[in-house]
Amino acid sequence: MKKTLSELGLIRIGVASPELRVADVEFNTLALIKAIDDAALQECYFLLFPELCITGYTCADLFFQSTLHSAVLKSLETIAGHTAKTHLTAVVGAPVADGGKIFNCAVFISDGKILGIVPKTYLPNYAEFYEERWFSSSRETTVKEIIFKEERIPFGTDILFKNSALKDCIVGIEICEDLWALEPMSTNQAAAGATLLLNLSASDEILGKAWYRRTLVQSQSGRCLAAYAYASAGAGESTTDLVFSGHSLIAENGAIMAETDRFSFETQIAYADIDVEKLVHDRFKNTSYAYVQHGMNFREIFFQTPETSPEKLFRSIPQNPFVPANNSERAERCREIFSIQVTGLAKRLKHINVKAVTIGLSGGLDSTLAMLVIVKAFDLLKLDRKGIYAITMPGFGTTARTKNNAEILARELGVTFKSIPIHDAVIQHFKDIEHDTSVHDLTYENSQARERTQILMDYANKVSGIVIGTGDLSEIALGWSTYNGDHMSMYSVNSGIPKTLVKYVVKWSAEEEFTGEVSKTLLDISETPVSPELLPPDVEGKIAQKTEESIGPYVLHDFFLYHFVRLNYSPFKIFHFAKMAFKNEFGDRDIIQWLEVFLKRFFTQQFKRSCLPDGVKVGSVALSPRGDWRMPSDARGDVWLREIELLKSRKNL
Repeated sequence: MKKTLSELGLIRIGVASPELRVADVEFNTLALIKAIDDAALQECYFLLFPELCITGYTCADLFFQSTLHSAVLKSLETIAGHTAKTHLTAVVGAPVADGGKIFNCAVFISDGKILGIVPKTYLPNYAEFYEERWFSSSRETTVKEIIFKEERIPFGTDILFKNSALKDCIVGIEICEDLWALEPMSTNQAAAGATLLLNLSASDEILGKAWYRRTLVQSQSGRCLAAYAYASAGAGESTTDLVFSGHSLIAENGAIMAETDRFSFETQIAYADIDVEKLVHDRFKNTSYAYVQHGMNFREIFFQTPETSPEKLFRSIPQNPFVPANNSERAERCREIFSIQVTGLAKRLKHINVKAVTIGLSGGLDSTLAMLVIVKAFDLLKLDRKGIYAITMPGFGTTARTKNNAEILARELGVTFKSIPIHDAVIQHFKDIEHDTSVHDLTYENSQARERTQILMDYANKVSGIVIGTGDLSEIALGWSTYNGDHMSMYSVNSGIPKTLVKYVVKWSAEEEFTGEVSKTLLDISETPVSPELLPPDVEGKIAQKTEESIGPYVLHDFFLYHFVRLNYSPFKIFHFAKMAFKNEFGDRDIIQWLEVFLKRFFTQQFKRSCLPDGVKVGSVALSPRGDWRMPSDARGDVWLREIELLKSRKNL
C-alpha cells in the first residue's frame, strides 16, 4: 500500500521563473498557466512565482497606468479559474491598487479562489532600485481586507496559510527585500509556526550576487528551522540597465534542495519534496526556538492540495546518510572526523597525564581506526609511540589475515606490539563455570570478549596507562558488544562514528595520512569482512562468523539509525524511505525484517548505552547517555513494533 506525500509528512513545492515580456500581461498569464500545467504533470500542486510576474518587475512608470491594473485583475481571475481545473495552489506576484495606493503583492490562489494578498514591507530605494516611486509599504495600509470581484479578500502581512491535509505545513510570505532587510518578515512568521517560507523576488544579477543570494536563502532556512522557497524574475525582464537571471531556489533547514538554471529566456521550474515533519521535530529538540516570541497575531487561512502517491520523490534519499557521495566532500568529512577524534583523545591523555595506552588490535576496521587515532594523538602531544601497547589476543576465531594485518600495522607504526593468546585462559574459565567447549553459544563468545578486556585493563594498570575503546556508533545502537567486555574501556574514540563511515575514514587515512606498507595494509583492512572472530574459521581458514549475516546489513542499520534518532521518523516512514533508497538492493521483506531487528535491539540494549565510557561526539547522531540520547533502560518498544506488524500484514509477510 502506497503512502501519500502528506502521510509521509511531505509537501511537493515548485519555484518557477517563467518566460516573460515586460508589460505584456496576456503573454505572461499564458506563461504562468503553462507553468502551472507543467507542475501538475509532476504532481506538484504548490507553485511559487516571482515578484510582479504578471506584469514584469521592470515596468517602471507604467505601474501608474490604470490599463495595466485592469489587465492584472483579469489575469488574476484567469489564473484562479485555471487553478480550479488543476487543483493547484499558486502564489503569484502582482501590483495591487487600493485606497489611492499601489502595493507590490503576493497573491495566494488555491483551487479556484484568491485566499489572501500579502503586500511587501521593505521597499528598496537605493542604487538601482526605485520602488518607493511606485509602491507603498505594507506599513501604510489601513485595511485588513480588499474587495476583488465582490469578495472580501484578507490583506496584510499578518496572514499565515495552513494546509488542510498536512496540518504542520504553515506558509508565511515575504517579498524580495523583506529577506535582505535587517529583520526579515520570515523570522517573525517562523516564530509563529510557519514551516514553509516563501519569497517572491526580482533580484538582478551582478558579480558575486548569486553566491550571496544562495547563502542568504540557505542561512535563513537554517536560522528559522524551516523550508525557504525563493522564486526570482528571469531574463525576460528589461535590460535597459540590469540583467535578471531567474535564479530560484528551495532550501530546507540550511541545505539547498533544488535550484533553477540561470540566464534562460524559457520557463524554469525547480521542484523539491519538503519534509515538514522533520522540520517540526527539529523545532521540538531546539530549545532556542521555543524561546522565540513573535510580535503579532496572525490570521490563519486554510488551503488544500490533492493527495498524491508519486513513484519518484523530488528529494534525495541517500543509502548512506552518514557518507557523502561526493568524493571531495567525503574526504573533507573524513579529515574533520579524524581531527575531532585525535583532539578528543589528546585532551583526555593530557588531562590525566598518562603516557601509555593499551588497545586490542584485531586487524579489523574499528580497532584499526582507533589505533590510527592513538598514533596521531601521541604525535600531537609529542609522546613516544612505544607507549602505545597494541595487543593482539588470538582466540578460537582469529584468522591469519587479521592477525598478520595487526602485526604489520603495529610494526610499521612503531608501537609496542604484544601477542597474548587467550585459548588456555578461556578453556580454564570454561572448566571453572562448567561450560562445554563444543557448545558455541553466547557464553562461548562472550567469555572470549571478557578475557580480552581483562587483559587490556590489567596491562593498562601494569604500564600506568588507560584502555582505548574501539566500538563504533552502529554497534552501540544495536548493543552489538559484550557487556563488561568490549563494551567497556576508559575512553572510546569511535563511539560517534557509524560503521558505514568507519571504512571510509580508514581508506582516507590510507590515502591521505599514511604511506608505504601502512597504507597498503590499511587498504586491505578496509576490505575485510566485519566480524568479532569469536567462532572458529571455516575449513579454508577464512572468517566464518560474519556480523551482517547475524544482525543484518550495516548499510540498512545505519540508514535506520539516522532516520530513527536524527529525524525521529516512524517505522512506517523509515520503511517507505528505505524502500525508495534501496529499491534495487533490498526487497520489502528484507527491509521489514532488519528494521524489526534494529528496533528490538535498540530498545532492549539501552542498558548498555546507559553506562557507556566517555567518548567523543562526531556528528549530529550520538548516543551518549550524558549528552544526546536520554532513554530509560526499561523503555518498551511495543508502539513502534506494532507498526512493523502492521507492515507485515499489509505485505502478507
